[in-house]
Amino acid sequence: MTEVATARRSRITPEREAELYAAVLELLREVGYDALTMDAVAARTKSSKATLYRQWGGKPELVVKAMRSQKAGGSIADIDTGTLRGDLHAFVGREDDCTMERNSDLMRALAMAVHGNPELMKAFRELLVEPEMDEFRKVMQRAVDRGEVRADCPALDYIVHMMVGAFATRTMIDQMPPTQSFLTSYIDAVVLPALGVPTR
Repeated sequence: MTEVATARRSRITPEREAELYAAVLELLREVGYDALTMDAVAARTKSSKATLYRQWGGKPELVVKAMRSQKAGGSIADIDTGTLRGDLHAFVGREDDCTMERNSDLMRALAMAVHGNPELMKAFRELLVEPEMDEFRKVMQRAVDRGEVRADCPALDYIVHMMVGAFATRTMIDQMPPTQSFLTSYIDAVVLPALGVPTR
């Protein structure tokens, strides 16, 4: 039974999947999460609702996976420049400022919707937050193994909080979008000192 379900879920090609995700994000920008419907996605992508539900199960999983598809260059854990500073700077450098601004707007809209929707919260945590935290833990473990960060450094548990906090609050506090320049400066001024890592 599991093999049949897996076969059914794998019928969509990567190119078609990318098209669907792009359409979902376009709709999300236009109408927001609450007003986005599977009917609208089906109409926009010329798909059947049955195909969408068979592949993604429902709107929460589809929207969160569409958001995750926007990550440029794959996992941060795949970046290994030899230093933590280099890894974090390379991570920030994978998206240009325009893409970063668009993704910031989407994350803000999704974050607001999460609080009133348990199913979306579950998908958000399982498909976006927890994988991201796992990836950052691998990067931090490499830094510990290299001797850059002490294993008992209390800031290790808050690396994701620091990074997401800077990204998410840039618009709220400064009324400006996050940029590569802002985030690399933030990494050098806040994240690395908190971890006890020299910035020069």
